[in-house]
Amino acid sequence: MNIGILLPGFSAHERDWAIPVQQHLARELAKTDHVRIVALRYPPRRDPYIVSGAHVYAIGAGSAARGLQRFQLWTNALKLIRRLHREKPFDVLHAMWADETGLIAGWAGRLLGIPVVVSILGGELIGLPDIRYGLQLSRFSRWVVGQALNNADAVIVASSYVSRLIVQAGYRIPDSRLITGTLGVDTTLFTPAAVAADPHRLINVASLVPVKDQATLFRAVALLPDVTLDVVGSGSLRQPLTALATHLGISDRVRWHGDVYHPELPALYQQAGVKVLTSRHEILAMSTLEAAACGLPVITTEVGTIPDHPDIGITVPVGNHKALADAIYKLIHDPQRLDSLRQSARAAAVREFSITRTAEHQRTLYKQLMDS
Repeated sequence: MNIGILLPGFSAHERDWAIPVQQHLARELAKTDHVRIVALRYPPRRDPYIVSGAHVYAIGAGSAARGLQRFQLWTNALKLIRRLHREKPFDVLHAMWADETGLIAGWAGRLLGIPVVVSILGGELIGLPDIRYGLQLSRFSRWVVGQALNNADAVIVASSYVSRLIVQAGYRIPDSRLITGTLGVDTTLFTPAAVAADPHRLINVASLVPVKDQATLFRAVALLPDVTLDVVGSGSLRQPLTALATHLGISDRVRWHGDVYHPELPALYQQAGVKVLTSRHEILAMSTLEAAACGLPVITTEVGTIPDHPDIGITVPVGNHKALADAIYKLIHDPQRLDSLRQSARAAAVREFSITRTAEHQRTLYKQLMDS
């Protein structure tokens, strides 16, 4: 098949890992199919190149392309897709994220007669005004999302949570066009440790930004004097969170790792006992799937994929540090449940969330759309 994938950004070279899961997926799809990626904003280059077997066409618009510049970006992307289609016709276009990538893919698909798939992967369906997060906060962004969803032949949703958000946001997508599926993890890279780590060692892998709500996690850790916390990631809240850790008296129990090179992440998961995520909103949270592949039980908030998969972990209400602390305490002091979740989390990652399975699922969907 000739597959076109639209992304906001893609790796500039093999070791870049701009969006790791997309690089893993590109490599898996390119094993049997011709994959061309249109990268709208990153990297800041404007030339074709190859990464992980995929042919990448970077427009290099950057994050500052707003207003009239944004419309120029969309026009340039449409022109590029038309040119690439003339050179070697696409069988399908797949937009990752139901925002401007989905809008462009939908318009191109209608113009060129190509089936279009859109995956919902971020904040397209939500609006959290107190932290200014989500595309539903803007009338224009809501319109962009609507264009992406309405012009798609298939919309991939990761969970029942996402399906509910579509309804709550007021979009009317026929059930026949909603396809359940997730991105996957490389289960040969992310593997369990030979010996399970100390369950009192927690790990959080997420950007340090408001929607990830590490403040709730820190307040929970303050109630658990026998646990430590590894924090992996960077972001605008590093200094406020450092100050909060000092205020709560847990500074000596928090290890700050900053950004970690993607291939080195498995070693950090393997040193931890439990993965904790306190996000106010998630679609996938790839870090939970990576942790599960490493045999870590997951404790997360009631958003995203994990509520549909109790074999991977436990969910607690958003923003409730006492409920989170209670869930952590009960799990780390229950060896039988810990061991059971370690095994079932790894099994679920291999069975349902491997990158190989993701590629197989998407190939099947592409072929169905081509034949319809």
